[in-house]
Parts: sequence; structure tokens; C-alpha cells
Amino acid sequence: MTEYEKMLSGHWYDPLDKTLRELRLAARQLTWQFNKTTPEQHKVRRRLLQQLCGAVGKDVFIEPPLHCDYGKHISLGDQVFLNFNCTILDVAPVTLGNYVFVGPGVQFYTVNHPLDALQRRTGIEQARPITIGDDVWLGGGVIICPGVTIGEQTVVAAGSVVTRDLPARVLAAGNPCKVIRELTLSEMNVNK
Repeated sequence: MTEYEKMLSGHWYDPLDKTLRELRLAARQLTWQFNKTTPEQHKVRRRLLQQLCGAVGKDVFIEPPLHCDYGKHISLGDQVFLNFNCTILDVAPVTLGNYVFVGPGVQFYTVNHPLDALQRRTGIEQARPITIGDDVWLGGGVIICPGVTIGEQTVVAAGSVVTRDLPARVLAAGNPCKVIRELTLSEMNVNK
């Protein structure tokens, strides 16, 4: 297996592999261009996002700056909004459903390092995907850890650190993030 194949399959891999470094450099160049655009350059931003990301739905809006590792492992549904200073470490796939709202400073971490210090010195990494359901709202400063899935219509309070999956239609908060309560029918109704 190549290091890229190991990375995508969840095995330990070497991030200093030449191919992986080249892919990250290409993503840095595209994000640098995206982050330099002016608010009036909607078409330029869309074109750059389509070059950077694996999938970009309709009416996606991202406030620069945006930071990512590879870009190509990011899938954005329709009507996704990412506020300022979003970081997506897309070593594994990061999938955001439709109508996802992401507050400023939200961070998606798919990558993990060994707990053992001697193994960590080797530089190896491992990644697990992140999946965010439709109509999820992530408050400012939320951190999503590797392997997390968040169910549809869930709201995660600002500053939370999400270390485990969250079910659909709940309000969750804290470090580590925990379910506070289920959302009421009136809070979930997207067809008002």
C-alpha cells in the first residue's frame, strides 16, 4: 500500500511521504488564493472551492480564512455556511450535509498521533472520518475530534469539544461534549 492508501484506509502512515507533501502544498496554494479573494469575488471563490474540495453543493458560503490539509477529502452539501477561520484537517474524509452552519473558529480534526512517545517520534499518523448531518449548527470555537459523527439537526454549543458521536436532534455542550437535552418539535421544524 502507498502512504496515501494507508492514510485513507485508517492505517498508520508517514505524513512526510513525497506524494502527501505535494498534495498538501497544492491545497495550501488553493486556500491561499481563496483567502486572498474579496467579498465581491463570488465566482472566483466558487471556482477555487470546486478545485480544492472533493464536492461542493449549491449556495455554499465560506468566510475566509479557510485552512485545510488536502481539501479533496472535504464534501460540502447544499447551503453550507462556514464562518471565519475554519480549520479542516481532512486527512480522512470530512462530510458536511445540507444546511450545516459552522461558527467562527470551528476545527475539524481527523488526524490522530500515537499515545506512545517513542512511536510519536517516528512521525506516523492515523486518521478517522468526520460526518456532520443535515441542518447541524456548530457554535463558535467547537472542536470535532477524529471519527465523530453528528446526527441531523443537532446543535453543538460554542466552545464544545466533541470527542464522541452525537445523536440527531439534540442540544449538546461541554468539554467533553455531552447531550444536554433533546430538541423540541418547534426547535427542529425546518418547514415553518
